[in-house]
Amino acid sequence: MKREEVLMEALPYIQKFHGKNIVIKLGGHAMVDQEILEDTIQDAVLLHYVGMRVVLVHGGGPEITEKMQAMGKEPRFVAGLRITDEETLEIAQMVLVGKINDGIVSLIAKFGARGVGLSGNDGNLIIAVKMALQKVRTGEEEQVVDLGYVGEIEDVNPAVLITLLDNHYIPVVAPIAIDREGGSLNINADTAAGRIAIAIGAYKLVSLTDVDGVMDSGRKKIFRRLTVSQVEALMADGSISGGMIPKIASSVEALKGGVEAAHIINGNKGHNLLLELFSNAGVGTMLSL
Repeated sequence: MKREEVLMEALPYIQKFHGKNIVIKLGGHAMVDQEILEDTIQDAVLLHYVGMRVVLVHGGGPEITEKMQAMGKEPRFVAGLRITDEETLEIAQMVLVGKINDGIVSLIAKFGARGVGLSGNDGNLIIAVKMALQKVRTGEEEQVVDLGYVGEIEDVNPAVLITLLDNHYIPVVAPIAIDREGGSLNINADTAAGRIAIAIGAYKLVSLTDVDGVMDSGRKKIFRRLTVSQVEALMADGSISGGMIPKIASSVEALKGGVEAAHIINGNKGHNLLLELFSNAGVGTMLSL
């Protein structure tokens, strides 16, 4: 397409989304590849300047594992679930809040906007309770596992986010929550993004991952548009599995909570965020009721 055609195709979307809240969950290689991360933050700043009210939520599992190993502590997983003891929680906070969050805020400043780093502890943003014992299957055996300082979200208090958005800041949220006793808990970033989207009345929730979208069981076809009922059928027949499950679950919860649309896109390809939101064809999967 000619450059002017690209801009004209984007115009109705820019008009439609102006003034709307959008939550973007950063994940996949965008969190470990500096060039990809810079492209993504540049996209987010552009969304901000065309009038969208952007909240960024990020994870950081691989970086936590890397830091633990560098400090001589071997990560422990059971059926893919991280065991988070007190020392692991401290390392997670150091990586998520002290390194990743601060780095994203710095990139927002680099591209000309104002970011504010937060964790769920700030302003009681995310209230959680320690996750109950989990039943997991490893091979033929089923065992009960205590994941430690891992939380399930009870409540989201969006006042601090709304205040920042009203004053033209881009909030950046790390997935650490606070419990009723003032302690910290590690939480799932996909779940946090979905609950935040509901709490701020977001128009869209966008999840960046390492695949092109939701695919069929043969991993050959990308579904460009799906309803909640279609997604639930794909989960039931096993087409949706592994790391896609929490993203889908978060998206479905957000849609049922009032979010207009949820998108799952490949965050590893330059400026996919803009192409998904501002083009007719899109590049990932859009979910709706």
